[in-house]
Amino acid sequence: MERKLTVLAGLHECIHTPVVVDVPGAEEDVELTDCEKNKTVACQASGGKVCFIVEKLPAGARKEYVLRTNVGATKRAARVKLNVVENERVDILVSGKPFSSYQFAEKWARPFLHPVMGPTNKPITRGYPVVEGIEGESQDHPHHKSFYVAWGDVNGADVWSETEGHGRMVHREFLALKEGPVYGEIIARNDWVDKEGKKLLEEVRTVRVYAAPARCRFVDLGVALRMTEGKVRFGDTKEGGICSLRVASSMEEKAGHGGKIVNSYGGTGEKETWGKRAHWCDYSGPVDGETVGITIFDNPTNFRYPTYWHVRSYGLMTANPFGLSHFEPGRELDGSLEVEAGERLEFNYRVYLHAGDASRGKVADRFLNYVAPPVVDVQEQ
Repeated sequence: MERKLTVLAGLHECIHTPVVVDVPGAEEDVELTDCEKNKTVACQASGGKVCFIVEKLPAGARKEYVLRTNVGATKRAARVKLNVVENERVDILVSGKPFSSYQFAEKWARPFLHPVMGPTNKPITRGYPVVEGIEGESQDHPHHKSFYVAWGDVNGADVWSETEGHGRMVHREFLALKEGPVYGEIIARNDWVDKEGKKLLEEVRTVRVYAAPARCRFVDLGVALRMTEGKVRFGDTKEGGICSLRVASSMEEKAGHGGKIVNSYGGTGEKETWGKRAHWCDYSGPVDGETVGITIFDNPTNFRYPTYWHVRSYGLMTANPFGLSHFEPGRELDGSLEVEAGERLEFNYRVYLHAGDASRGKVADRFLNYVAPPVVDVQEQ
């Protein structure tokens, strides 16, 4: 079957923007052609959804494609590949180069991504404590492992720190491991447990890495929490972040490092960003003499959007929607949330890795591409 896809950029320029469109019946055997260039474009289909990347489309412009389904075409080579090291990690390669690894070994308190390679193909997150002895690295907060999910008060259990009596996130199984020409995706089921191993809830975590150029890499994080064991109370604490990053030590904002924190409202530095609400927060700084940055985009569907930020000059940046009493002292607020048995709580974020600071990386524009993506009109031919 053949369909015409018309992509409308709207009011903002699109640069390397992932687009997902519903196409009933679309599965793996699809082919997408750029009508203007008469050139095949990488696309990926699964479950009636087709994903491709719009490389560049000026504001107000449109671009037409032809999508053919059930073509029986030769499967396109995967640009994002996943290599499983049993019971330890899943290595993620983009265009043949190592990008990150999903670490899930039993020895870790919780799964996380490490390392995370930046636009200069050098780590943009801290190595410690996964890799020790790196010259110049800070060695505080060993529970800040690169790119992770954690919360400090789940029915009273500490699933954030790794001090005595902490809880854990236990990897149970992979629900999907997908490679492809547009993205690679890891979907894992984890159990959050208390210090005695009693299950608190079940998490389905989705990590999707797009095959965009290294200078503007995107990672989508989905965290779906299922209250399988009864009612769950997410307590009001600053010690947590549903989407958490610890940047490379050379990028830290604190004195002598040259890093910079900026949020969507123009707040700059820890003083103007910690505990503040914002649609996104960016941390940039030097890695081997070249300035690079990493941004977390909040999603309008998330609880308490725009979220509050637990972001520190020593390199921590987390999206924290529950710690209101800490972020707004004097107002007698309780940011905790109780979720009834059988219900779900879902969070979605996009992490953007870019060259330069937030301005050079056009973070505000890339955020708008995320929350207001191009409109796609689908018509049968």
